[in-house]
Amino acid sequence: MLSGGPQCCSRVSIAAQGSPVLPRGPHCCWVSPFLPLADPVSPQAAWPQAAMPAEPLICADTATRVSSVLNRDVKQFGKKHMFDTSEETCWNSDQGTCQWVTLDFPRTVKVSQLHIQFQGGFSSRLCTLEGCRAGEGLVKISDLYPEDINAMQRFQVEETVLDKLKITFENSTDFFGRIVVYHLGVLGERL
Repeated sequence: MLSGGPQCCSRVSIAAQGSPVLPRGPHCCWVSPFLPLADPVSPQAAWPQAAMPAEPLICADTATRVSSVLNRDVKQFGKKHMFDTSEETCWNSDQGTCQWVTLDFPRTVKVSQLHIQFQGGFSSRLCTLEGCRAGEGLVKISDLYPEDINAMQRFQVEETVLDKLKITFENSTDFFGRIVVYHLGVLGERL
């Protein structure tokens, strides 16, 4: 904000500390040739914004649903086991051509990564991600192609703002269409 005369930003001290002389920008500020000044009145706008680190988005208040549970044995194979961080428990679907998981987040999120650990032999060759804001219909975000392995697999996905996420497991490697997931993580930013 200008108040009668030009004001200098804190970058003047850069040149004063013995750095090479930099060209002057509007309002007598020293301007780095590597950082364009987007708003000469607000020098902070010139500095690149650091990317927010991805944080886990699934919490106790996230409502989850699954397509099925093996033999309806929720205690042993229920959806909660995808999020309990135990290497000994898992969600095991029943038989079927398409299995899925839906996540209704308690507040709007921006999704950027999906982490998933299958049991080899019970994984999905194709995972379809769909998402939407509250009150809207699901829209396809992307297709992921996991390997049929036991290791944790991490996928970068197009950043999408949503309230609900649906992951559909198509083309199971199991002859009967069963899916076994030991860990499911969705990472991004809470808005």
